[in-house]
Amino acid sequence: MGHIIFWAIMRTAVLLPTLWVMYSYIEYKYWWWLVIISVYAVIIFPISVQYRIFYEANKEIIEQTLCTSCKHFDKSAVLCMKLDKHPTLNILPCEGLEWEPAGNKNEQAEINT
Repeated sequence: MGHIIFWAIMRTAVLLPTLWVMYSYIEYKYWWWLVIISVYAVIIFPISVQYRIFYEANKEIIEQTLCTSCKHFDKSAVLCMKLDKHPTLNILPCEGLEWEPAGNKNEQAEINT
């Protein structure tokens, strides 16, 4: 998921100076439309496409592994936070030995108090 954010920042870093330069060549009323359309086309749309690709590539891991019911699993990064490793369909980072059930937020609040 980090590569999606990284490339969004890179596209933004290229788009902003480009729009700044184009400001002097385009009338003000049209410039805002150009900004809106270009931000969507260059930043927002690619993010949504990349996220769909990321989710489809990791859908089986997110939905069908033991890791998804563990409290150490981060679905947004498909990462075991305890061991800092990515699980696959065939390999669990802890081999099930470090697995702890993901509790609800009420359980966590009771434990912390």
